Amino acid sequence: MDDIDPEDGLPVCEVGEWALEKHARLRKYIDIYRDVRKKFSPNGARGYRGGTTYIDLFCGPGRAKVRETGLLIDGSPLVAVKSAVAGKYPFSEIHLADLNPAYTEAAVKRVSALGNNVHGYAGPAEQTCEQIVSKLNPHGLHFAFLDPYNLENLSFGTIRKLSTLKHIDLLLHVSVQDLQRNFARYEANDPSALDAFAPGWRLHVNAKQSINAIRADILKHWQGLVRKLDFLEPQGAELVTGSAKQRLYWLVFLSKNKIANDFWEKIRNISGQKNLF
Repeated sequence: MDDIDPEDGLPVCEVGEWALEKHARLRKYIDIYRDVRKKFSPNGARGYRGGTTYIDLFCGPGRAKVRETGLLIDGSPLVAVKSAVAGKYPFSEIHLADLNPAYTEAAVKRVSALGNNVHGYAGPAEQTCEQIVSKLNPHGLHFAFLDPYNLENLSFGTIRKLSTLKHIDLLLHVSVQDLQRNFARYEANDPSALDAFAPGWRLHVNAKQSINAIRADILKHWQGLVRKLDFLEPQGAELVTGSAKQRLYWLVFLSKNKIANDFWEKIRNISGQKNLF
């Protein structure tokens, strides 16, 4: 059963302390591209005026409790929206989705309290993504944060659908822990979570290699699939580790715009970790 935030009576989920590091990257990126948002703002003096959108397909309830300390913190929707507001160029639309309807409802209530134009959806990410993209201004500037707990929920179909937008940046949680812990099960099952994450991997990865080499080639195959969607080749990813230095996941940034990639390179590597690619 979820805990309740005493400040607003709404549910909170539980996260590891590594969430703070992840949210720091999210906050930094939203801050660094505020002048680009200005150009697309409906109220901008000389902007494209297509509007700016924040999309969160795994939004959670909007608030969370850190497992190790009990500290209550903002979840990704509030981190993103508050960062944009602080930068004086807030998003003109926010689209929040989660598989848990109660989480979506709580997140929408919390973000709406900040006076934003918020839309909520409940269901699997591919399904809610389809609904959201159909409502967006194709000329707007869109930013999507995809933070699932495993590879299965980070389906390539979701990324493909988001890629149909002309101006879209994505920040993705790619779970290396899931790939390490569950690879044997994923390999044995057909189809499996890996088939949703990296379609066709069985035809492109040599199964007679070491397990580490197979895992690396799966990620290379996924990278090739991403390039075919007209995203620039992902260059830098930030490894997030747990309290015992265990590898948890990579934060991967995707964009079709070189300036956006340059922004990510400026803010992403604060730990000096090895590059995923």
